[in-house]
Amino acid sequence: MTTPDNATEASAEPTGVAAQDWATASVDPHYRAAVVDLLGALAYGELAAFERLAEDAKLAPTLADKAELAKMASAEFHHFEQIRDRLTEIGVGPTEAMEPFVAAYDSFHKQTAPSDWLEGLVKAYVGDSIASDFYREVAARLDADTRGLVLAVLDDTGHASFAVEKVRAAIDADPRVGGRLALWARRLMGEALSQSQRVVAERDALSTMLVGGVADGFDLAEVGRMFSRITEAHTKRMAALGLAA
Repeated sequence: MTTPDNATEASAEPTGVAAQDWATASVDPHYRAAVVDLLGALAYGELAAFERLAEDAKLAPTLADKAELAKMASAEFHHFEQIRDRLTEIGVGPTEAMEPFVAAYDSFHKQTAPSDWLEGLVKAYVGDSIASDFYREVAARLDADTRGLVLAVLDDTGHASFAVEKVRAAIDADPRVGGRLALWARRLMGEALSQSQRVVAERDALSTMLVGGVADGFDLAEVGRMFSRITEAHTKRMAALGLAA
């Protein structure tokens, strides 16, 4: 997954759940359920990213590009393994944790299948970054152990700079490409937000975490501000690609 261009930064010392370790925080069954959901969603997202990058490599115009995507796919699978191992460590079956999120992720990827190499790059850069922003926002309210894992698996695989370089070069070569890719990126943003809202609405533990019942400091107003920050970060990424948001 790509980094969120500093969409969120911890501005104060952690308090409440965020100041606790997993052993302490997980005594609360509602918090434990929320974290299992979060890790399940993140695990399947990483697994899906691995599959998608491996598939996108087939569209790569050069052997060098193909190799670069293969390397990124490998990094995504390593991230998946880290979350899978953590779920096992806390006594949760990884498949069981991921299963509730398969339909939403698969629906998103089905609705946003790229038609060419450039659309695949934009999808990875924009779509993965939106998800990364969301998880980083939530991570600020997680216990220290879970937060450390989530932030570790959100490390940039190199796709951000790779996508920007390739997309900007394509637009420089043919400015007409920019309009098509801008429309594509807006569609990706809409689909990503739609699917994320669907997941949160269907999972009580996650929705409770977001509106403040589990995670300290989140309330409905903060949820609105969170999505505003995610949208702002998306606009900055579009500019980096040379596209209009």
